[in-house]
Amino acid sequence: MGLTIAVVDGMGGGIGTQIVTQIRKELPLDVEIIALGTNAIATDRMMRAKANRGASGENAIRVSINSADFIIAPIGVVVPHSMMGEITPPIAEAVATARGHKLFLPINQPHFEIVGIEWKALTKQISQAIDTVRRMALAERTVAEEDLDGRQALI
Repeated sequence: MGLTIAVVDGMGGGIGTQIVTQIRKELPLDVEIIALGTNAIATDRMMRAKANRGASGENAIRVSINSADFIIAPIGVVVPHSMMGEITPPIAEAVATARGHKLFLPINQPHFEIVGIEWKALTKQISQAIDTVRRMALAERTVAEEDLDGRQALI
C-alpha cells in the first residue's frame, strides 16, 4: 500500500493504542504508522502497539503531522483545550490544516457533545475509519495505475 497513517492521541493513549492495534490487524504491514502523542505516555503506548515511529508534544505534532496520507484521531484533537487541556490551539490547528485526509472518531468530551451521530462501539468506529483508508487508498492506486498505462483517469 505504501501509506503513512498518523494516529494522534493524548492523556493515557488508550484510544490511539486501539487504533494502532486495529490498523496492524486489518491493513498490510507496509503501512507506516506514526504515533503522535500529546505526551510521552500516549506515544509510548502507541509504540508498544506497533507504531513504526513516534513523537510527543506540541512541536512534534506540528512538524510530523504533514507527512501523513491519513490522520486517525478522536475528534477532540481539533478542539483547543480538550483532553483536559492537552490539546493546545497550535495542535488543534496543525491537525485541522494538515494535508492528509482526516478521519475523526466522534468521542464526546465532558465540555462538548457530538449530536446527530449514531452511537457505535469504539472498535466499530475504528474499523469504519480503517475501511475508509482502505477504500480511498485503493481508489488512489487505481487512478495512478490508469495514469501510468496512458489511459485517461476518471476522478
